Amino acid sequence: MTTRRAALAGFLATPALAQSAWPHARPVRVICPWPPGAANDALARLLGQRLQEKLGAQVVVENRTGGAGLVGTNAVLQAAPDGYTLLASAFNTAVMPLVLRGATFDPERDLEVMARTARAPLLMVIAGNRPQRTLAEVLAAIRERPLDWTIAIASLGAASHLATIEFNRRTGAALEMVTYRGTQPALTDLMAGNTPLLIDASFALLPATQDGRVRALGIATAQRSPLAPDVPTMGEAGLPGFEFQSWYGVWAPRGTPSAICEAVNALMQETMREPAIVTRLRAQLLEPVMESIAQTRTFITSEIVRATALLRSVNYQPE
Repeated sequence: MTTRRAALAGFLATPALAQSAWPHARPVRVICPWPPGAANDALARLLGQRLQEKLGAQVVVENRTGGAGLVGTNAVLQAAPDGYTLLASAFNTAVMPLVLRGATFDPERDLEVMARTARAPLLMVIAGNRPQRTLAEVLAAIRERPLDWTIAIASLGAASHLATIEFNRRTGAALEMVTYRGTQPALTDLMAGNTPLLIDASFALLPATQDGRVRALGIATAQRSPLAPDVPTMGEAGLPGFEFQSWYGVWAPRGTPSAICEAVNALMQETMREPAIVTRLRAQLLEPVMESIAQTRTFITSEIVRATALLRSVNYQPE
């Protein structure tokens, strides 16, 4: 038995779990607040699959969409804290109260974090009809003719929006941000040459770099990503410490027993170490994450602090 599997077995054998029927008393609901087919949905279904395979649970994955993720999130917030309702969502959960007027919950107080499961580093790309090949060349061109440059925003309040605010702050470029309703419209305009720059999740942008209509300038990671080993980091491109990612995780209602949270964490860490799962995620341009609950809490706190400062710097008002 591996160390991780031993840890999982240990959590399942704790008195708190031994005295409860979890997860066998009734089906576990995994609520994904986003539509089927996206990364959120794929990771929700992976969680459900592992709960069934490893713990013998009956699992129902529900796509509760609407309100930019708020409808499904509220369903979890209002559920009993007994381990039978889980939230499989993303970065948006941590910053939702900063960007949505109707989000009145505190993500650190009102939800129990169980695990962070995967991430997609952000990528900066340039339209293929522009001659610049490097970030240094782009910044030189912006300084020379600033009115010729704008940058697309796929979604207000998303990780890509925060990264764009930071890009303007770090470079002094002060680029006009052109807002779109999603990545695909922004990317379509970029490929048509109507807007020259975009920062967004690597899984959304890397496929578009294959035919030359879009070129990668840098990936927002500390080291080069296995998803795109030939793409320089933003640090290598000239912006050290420029690190942003979309990420995905699992939460439960406040008050869910710690033994259940730790069991789910151990299960997902074991899952994200399996070679077949790593291969599957990388085929979807996602990187697996293995963290303890304490590590994830620390990470989420840092994300909220940074997001709050960046949104305040541009006087962003929740919608």
